[in-house]
Amino acid sequence: MKRTLPSLAWGSAQAGMALTLGSTGWLVSGLSPSPLVNSLLPALGALPALLPLPFQGGTGYGLQLISALVLLGVSLKLTGASVIWPLLAMLLFGIGGRMSRLPLQQQLLEGDRASLQTLRLGDSLGQLLGNLLTGLLFPLGKAVLQYANGLLLLLPLLPVALAKDQGQEARSSSPREVSQPRPAARIPLERRSTLQGLLFGSLFSLLALWVRQVGAGSCLDFGMVLTAYGLGRTLGNTGFGPRLPQASPYLLMGALLACTQAPGLPGWGAVLLFLPMGVLAARSDGQLVAGLQSLGDEALRWQILERSGAIGGLAGALAIGAVAQVVGLTWALPIQVGAFALAALLLPRRNGRPVDA
Repeated sequence: MKRTLPSLAWGSAQAGMALTLGSTGWLVSGLSPSPLVNSLLPALGALPALLPLPFQGGTGYGLQLISALVLLGVSLKLTGASVIWPLLAMLLFGIGGRMSRLPLQQQLLEGDRASLQTLRLGDSLGQLLGNLLTGLLFPLGKAVLQYANGLLLLLPLLPVALAKDQGQEARSSSPREVSQPRPAARIPLERRSTLQGLLFGSLFSLLALWVRQVGAGSCLDFGMVLTAYGLGRTLGNTGFGPRLPQASPYLLMGALLACTQAPGLPGWGAVLLFLPMGVLAARSDGQLVAGLQSLGDEALRWQILERSGAIGGLAGALAIGAVAQVVGLTWALPIQVGAFALAALLLPRRNGRPVDA
């Protein structure tokens, strides 16, 4: 019980965040048909990775709760039909998450309140639950029910955030942590990780708009796609699946993405294809991290992958949004398939090298 409640609070918060993010993606796709506007949403969420933000658990988590309240107001039509409010709320949500994640993790690890393994499990299961609720709640009460439940899922972690607001850089105080967290400004960018982030950022930036406009799908379909992909990533992180050459995951993901548009394929079949895509994405993450041994320990390598991927994702989201704005949304998927094939050819297969100091 000593570890169960803090771990459940962490998992609940991850579910609330995933539900909020997924719901906002669908909300914006309904407010604006513009690919460029829709691509701004994930770009703004990734922008905090570039900012020298302080690590403050209580302040950062408070910003996330405020942004969730703003989004609830948008869903209640208190702000009108402007897309500006959800975009600003998502920027605020990303800033809060960047400021609070590491301090909150460390507060839960202190005093043997939780283990690193249970927090990682809470990440995976919470995101799966949030993605699933994104699809299941919308038909019952539209966006209002989504955001109300997202806010409720965020609340159990609030006492932890208020208990000890760290006003300085997060410091490792638990021997069970793999490595001391480092401020983002000291984490170098790595080329392969950035390019992979560009691929994944462009893939998911227009997914909600694609499901709504091209696939003529519903929020339930969108939520099931996110759930299938998340489940695949969870399986891939456990080592599920065969060992593959480094180029293979990108080629296979491109092929699976093309297969989602196969003539006669039912909607549930297209959704299921995102499960092996998630497995392959997780395996490509592992391969990248394994190839960064010259840059430091495993914890630092994962932080390099996270920061480089976030920055690449920002560029990828804006790039595919701008291109689709000019050539049309229907061309986004063929371009994405070609990008995966190109990545398999161009990404180097040697130890990663930083591109900045």
